[in-house]
Amino acid sequence: MQKGGTTSLQRLLEHHPGAFLPPAKELHYFSLHYNQGEAWYRQQFAGAAAGQRCGEITPYYLFHPAAPARIQALLPQARLIVLLRDPVERALSQYFHSRRLGMEPLELEPALAAEPQRLAGAEALLAAADGCHRSHQEHSYLARSRYEQQLPRFEALFPAEQLLVLRSEDLFAQPVRVWGQVLTFLELEPLPLPPLAQPANAGHGEAAKVPQMLRQALREQLQPTYGWVESRYGITWP
Repeated sequence: MQKGGTTSLQRLLEHHPGAFLPPAKELHYFSLHYNQGEAWYRQQFAGAAAGQRCGEITPYYLFHPAAPARIQALLPQARLIVLLRDPVERALSQYFHSRRLGMEPLELEPALAAEPQRLAGAEALLAAADGCHRSHQEHSYLARSRYEQQLPRFEALFPAEQLLVLRSEDLFAQPVRVWGQVLTFLELEPLPLPPLAQPANAGHGEAAKVPQMLRQALREQLQPTYGWVESRYGITWP
């Protein structure tokens, strides 16, 4: 999930000798580069040593409607890790990320209001192997935070034992525990927690200035998400 600690998880796994991740995070094979073909994807792991477990981290896979079936078709035994951040905080973080990178010309509230129109027709375009939709990737602030619409696509295709859902905030508040969960899930040898600095790819604190009234309105809009995640995975946010 974008803006949920995936860059930090990538850096942790890069320290484990039993794991191999391509140097460039976010391969986007199952989302943006599916038309490159299986051989292209396999080539990204050519540097792996014998016995290493190969993996990659691309947050967009969670939101891309075609990615779950594409992953299942090629890698039915894949073990999948999902980091879920507080839905409101994730949405705000993505917005300010897009603003910093010059991808979002609108102020916050107009951008949120424009989102449904921007995303209209996106899923039909993304069904094609070479399909892409700029706003689906860059302007999907609230939509990407609706986990109850995304995780069931994976649950329908992968058994529960192949899916590990974690709370992003715990990666930084309880890193030793979460690191242990990740290693156990991936069947990697125990390894002391590598150095974990401040959240990698963190923002500049812009979200702290968002008025509480707007935060509360977003919380109400996303209440179905909060309720679903709590009932399904026991994950809650204050």
